[in-house]
Amino acid sequence: MEEQLHKIRHSASHVLAQAVLRIFPEAKLDIGPSTDSGFYYDFDLPHKFTADDLVKIEAEMKKIISENQKFERFTLSRAEAEAKIKELGQEQFKLGRLADVPDGDEISFYQNGEFCDLCAGPHVDYTKRIKAFKLLSIAGAYHRGDEKNQQLQRIYGTAFESKEDLAKYLEQMEQAKLRDHRKLGKELGLFTIVDRVGQGLILWKPKGAILRQSLQDFILELLRKQGYQQVFTPHIGKLGLFRTSGHFPYYKESQFVPIVERDDMARMASEKLDVASFEEKVENGDVQGFLLKPMNCPFHVEIFKSDPHSYRELPVRLAEFGNVYRWEQSGELNGMTRVRGFTQDDAHIFCTPEQLDDEIQGCLDLVKAVFETIGMRDYRVRISLRDPASDKYVGDESNWEKSEAAIRKAAKSLGVPFTEEIGEAAFYGPKIDFVVKDVIGREWQLGTVQVDYNLPERFDLSYIGQDNKPHRPIMIHRAPFGSLERFTGVLIEHFGGNFPTWLAPEQVRILTLNDEVIPYADSVFKKLRDAGVRVAMDDTAEKLGAKIRKAETDKIPHMFVIGKKEAEAGLLSIRSRIKKGFEGQHSVDEAISLITSDISSRSLPDGF
Repeated sequence: MEEQLHKIRHSASHVLAQAVLRIFPEAKLDIGPSTDSGFYYDFDLPHKFTADDLVKIEAEMKKIISENQKFERFTLSRAEAEAKIKELGQEQFKLGRLADVPDGDEISFYQNGEFCDLCAGPHVDYTKRIKAFKLLSIAGAYHRGDEKNQQLQRIYGTAFESKEDLAKYLEQMEQAKLRDHRKLGKELGLFTIVDRVGQGLILWKPKGAILRQSLQDFILELLRKQGYQQVFTPHIGKLGLFRTSGHFPYYKESQFVPIVERDDMARMASEKLDVASFEEKVENGDVQGFLLKPMNCPFHVEIFKSDPHSYRELPVRLAEFGNVYRWEQSGELNGMTRVRGFTQDDAHIFCTPEQLDDEIQGCLDLVKAVFETIGMRDYRVRISLRDPASDKYVGDESNWEKSEAAIRKAAKSLGVPFTEEIGEAAFYGPKIDFVVKDVIGREWQLGTVQVDYNLPERFDLSYIGQDNKPHRPIMIHRAPFGSLERFTGVLIEHFGGNFPTWLAPEQVRILTLNDEVIPYADSVFKKLRDAGVRVAMDDTAEKLGAKIRKAETDKIPHMFVIGKKEAEAGLLSIRSRIKKGFEGQHSVDEAISLITSDISSRSLPDGF
């Protein structure tokens, strides 16, 4: 985010808190940062915010801005800061935030008008610099993001440097509401989430399963051309496997609680262990048990290790649509795009150092082919690197340097903008993430490619080189979709549910004008089905106009209309979802040829 926009949004969050205190003086303040899309502030308040309150708060914010208050910064000692927070009556959360400031760091406050807040800044000079803002929504948020803590009320807003930019963003938001995959997924019968099954766990309905299978078939076709081999692995594995890989404990906070063996559970029950003692025994390895797999990679490592390998056999490319499970807090779950159980289009490549550059390039080509096919050609690249000062990373420093050099070289070869983010690497290696723009300009992080020298070391992998001596392979992790759930959610919104024919769960709908033509329509239906076309028939007594509107609402790509004239002549009339008009009469064979050609070409709808 540009520095000036960051200042505007951060300043708007202070004005929001100031306005809330003017209307609700009893409110207790927690935190109010700027974000990539706007700003928010968290409040503890007996009164539950409503949409009407947002209108009042926004009006008060405009009044504050018109007062052109100056943002003034001042610093205090820790003791003075504690006294100031108590004077403001905001010790409930602000004293905890003050404790977050490391000893020796400067403690600063910002004052504008009567409002004063513990804050590191920066801010604009005067409130009138906030020229274009809008409050957007109210949500619940746990203090410090921990569901064990008190739940607060969060008000979201956004701000821009100009009213034109704000209007453009708000229009994008309206488009996003219309394209919301949760809304369209329900309307189109693609998926459901049921509390009795579990939040964050997707139930794919028949139409959604067709969409998913079409994506899998598409990527499998590309994988076969690149020499991948398909594998299947269990949903759980021993804790020892994940201790070796480093996922347990390095990835512990994102995992489900381990599944303890019955004998251990009975033993611990007889010892009357409390929860903390139980967790300590699991942590120390005194209790074994199993883990719902958070990653597929340790399983693929073991498959590679199960056979001896010569350099002549490398690279070995193992691919799997593997289900993995991650513990996400309930407040972070979001339809298909943030879930607790998902399917990765995962693959791991084991190669020699000499093969590394070519294999990374093959992975990048695969990701680019996916984006090109779905019409997401506008993307940037993000390189995630290790933070040398952090202890969350494993492995030898020289291996990190080699893998980061390989990642940088690959990113440069793409010829698109890329940024480097320190501290965002996986604990075992650096990665390239693809951040793509959808049709209405929103960004999504999708495909990823990672280079890993560490897991081969931790699992003692080897191959026999030309010198007849064992050598350590290099491992590449890659997932063009990322996860089928998230990718499908993004696709639903990208296309607004108007999928290209090859992805559409229902590709053709036959519309009959009367009962007399149903026998002929049945014969057309069978021919289409035999040709591999996903077809349905609307032979209800509704009028043609109503049937067309229903097909358009259901977002069916093609309609074949059959009346008495068509049946007598052995023809049918084609109407397309996009063109919204009849495209003339065709023989059945011609119509089938047009549809199958559209499917095989994977052409995009108009406008993509």
